[in-house]
Amino acid sequence: MAFKSSAMSVPLLCLVLLAVGNGCYGGEIAIYWGQNGNEGTLSEACATGNYDYLILAFLPTFGNGQTPMINLAGHCDPYSDGCTGLSSDIKSCQAKGIKVLLSLGGGAGSYSIASTEDASHIASYLWNNFLGGQSSSRPLGPAVLDGVDFDIEGGSNQHWGDLARFLKGYAMAKQGKQVYITAAPQCPFPDAWIGNALTTGLFDYVWVQFYNNPPCQYTSGAITNLEDAWKQWISGIPANKIFLGLPASPQAAGSGFIPSADLLSNVLPAIKGSAKYGGVMLWSRYYDAESGYSSSIRSHV
Repeated sequence: MAFKSSAMSVPLLCLVLLAVGNGCYGGEIAIYWGQNGNEGTLSEACATGNYDYLILAFLPTFGNGQTPMINLAGHCDPYSDGCTGLSSDIKSCQAKGIKVLLSLGGGAGSYSIASTEDASHIASYLWNNFLGGQSSSRPLGPAVLDGVDFDIEGGSNQHWGDLARFLKGYAMAKQGKQVYITAAPQCPFPDAWIGNALTTGLFDYVWVQFYNNPPCQYTSGAITNLEDAWKQWISGIPANKIFLGLPASPQAAGSGFIPSADLLSNVLPAIKGSAKYGGVMLWSRYYDAESGYSSSIRSHV
């Protein structure tokens, strides 16, 4: 729906806001949810108003003949179809305009893709069980997710581009429904696991993990390493938007946490000038609920 207005254009409004010191913030926040049963419900996370993308973590078992299985920690038991109750929460989030995606992989799991044919089988499973297809055994119930996230940190570096291509093919066949394909690579460029897949141009958003990787992360006022890596990412892959992936608290990762004051005064001003800047990704909802990190940065991202 379009509205006609005599108000000033967005770019001009941005210049005015910048002139008066208020800034013009167009970034978004993505958050991972699902790996701590004490982080609250999905609907509670969405009700905060702090997030634009909710990434369900994880589907850590799939590929190479394995029966796919989700793992949402203490939230539900997928073996007894106990996760189907999340459908209403997913729909509640989507009604607020929040995109809900399923993340494949993670740091601990059993996953790999044996061949192009295997990638086709996995794409069919994902489409029919989580996206716009049909299945009698949808693990999360009838809710239709908005996309699939690739958090590939092991297994093999082969055929991830094939999987993305098959998923996009299903999405194109079902016109009128955007299916997002995203990824969470490590900040050393190119990523060891999905670096090749990211060159395909099939990924909409890439939230790069700028943590647990000292050579390319921010440390105590030193922004050069992060900024250099950021420039590699925005120039090296054809994604629509690149997000700055961060821990939501010092406890959320081994290294790489950026205090909100440093993020707002030093880091974001150095990277937001890029047309590919998309916002900030946080790991994870549990740590964010404890720290209030997203609340402290929301209006400035």
